[in-house]
Amino acid sequence: MPDLIRIVDLEIFAHIGVAAAERHEAQRLLVSLEISIDSFSHAAGTDNLAWTINYVDVVERIKHLTTKRARKLLETLAEELAADLLKAFPIKKITLEIKKFVLPGAQYVSVKIERGHPSS
Repeated sequence: MPDLIRIVDLEIFAHIGVAAAERHEAQRLLVSLEISIDSFSHAAGTDNLAWTINYVDVVERIKHLTTKRARKLLETLAEELAADLLKAFPIKKITLEIKKFVLPGAQYVSVKIERGHPSS
């Protein structure tokens, strides 16, 4: 069973929405990730960050990619984030959820995806 790093409800702001008016102002989103890696054993045994995934670097990549350009769909942002993180870090599998706060009467709307390397 892989070990997990979880980042829960990371607050980011993005120009996102189908309508141009919706994309005009940056909207608050919450991103949650579950990152699967082989094992924390070596990192824990050596107390060395180089043997695990630096979650600060993960957060910085998410923030950078999110603000790079406007998007219409949460699905697009989710796919782009997952693909980028899988390329940049030794992740076996990633589960990513993005919450958006736009529907009156609903707490939030979200998309959730799970992606991994074909060899995983």
